[in-house]
Amino acid sequence: MIYKKVFDAKTATHEDWLAFRKTGIGGSDMAAIMGLSKWKSPLDVWLEKTSDEVDVQESRFTYWGTKLEALVAEEFSIQTGYSVRNNNYTLQSIEYPFLLANIDRDIVGIDAGLECKTANAFKRAEWEGDQVPDEYYIQCQHYMAVTGYSSWWIACLCGGNEFFYKEIPRNEEVIVAIIEAGHEFWKMVEQKVMPAVDDSERCNMLLKELHNKSNGKSIELPDTAKIYIEQYNKAKADEVTAKARKTEAQSHLFDLLGANEKGIIDQYTVIWSPVAGRKKFDTKRFENDHPQLAAAYTVQGKPSRRFDIKGEM
Repeated sequence: MIYKKVFDAKTATHEDWLAFRKTGIGGSDMAAIMGLSKWKSPLDVWLEKTSDEVDVQESRFTYWGTKLEALVAEEFSIQTGYSVRNNNYTLQSIEYPFLLANIDRDIVGIDAGLECKTANAFKRAEWEGDQVPDEYYIQCQHYMAVTGYSSWWIACLCGGNEFFYKEIPRNEEVIVAIIEAGHEFWKMVEQKVMPAVDDSERCNMLLKELHNKSNGKSIELPDTAKIYIEQYNKAKADEVTAKARKTEAQSHLFDLLGANEKGIIDQYTVIWSPVAGRKKFDTKRFENDHPQLAAAYTVQGKPSRRFDIKGEM
């Protein structure tokens, strides 16, 4: 046995389970840590693991994914003939105790487990053929790292009317990478050392939230700050240049189309179609005509910090 059962979800509250998740790295955490999640950054996971608070809020996607898990597992059994068994325990790797696994189902009689997913119809292309979204591939390999299983099956109800299922073989190279990434990340959690800043919008947003309040002080920045100042200024200048090139090209195409709605050349179709004017609420007029009502329905936004760089380019 290379793992042990460490938490029984049947005898605990959802809040207790969320609190226990802070004691290690789960399968969905690992995809974010390795930069392969569409929803989370490594900083997200680090903040979750190091925070004293437990966020019990659940997105509607998570809610319905949990609700439909049993249905997906049942359909998998119908289509494959395999029997599946529910697993209510959190599993922990004995050799790598920072690795946890909350698996959806064990497959009876074979050395494999099952991960159940749901997706909207727009995600269909991600499931066709042998394809599996990267974050789910890592999640399944993570579970194999913990359990030692030789393969993992994944099943997905897509758009409410299409069902995909496929086997993911154990990949030792990926599992080694998972263990190494998990080990390095967990050291950062234990030592309260924040992960490196990356180029994701999610990381940028989290840092804004984390440092939302200004203390009004000034500091001397380290030498590395100049690298990022120059990078920021160059990117800003590139944006201006790119916008100008885009505007120039569009203006030429406006001129070539004239009053025509479509223009065709080779594989391209240029479309300049009429669109109804957008309705806009006249806020200024409403405030003048109904000042008391406007004040009653005006909501103060959350304070934020304005970013700027002054100095020669």
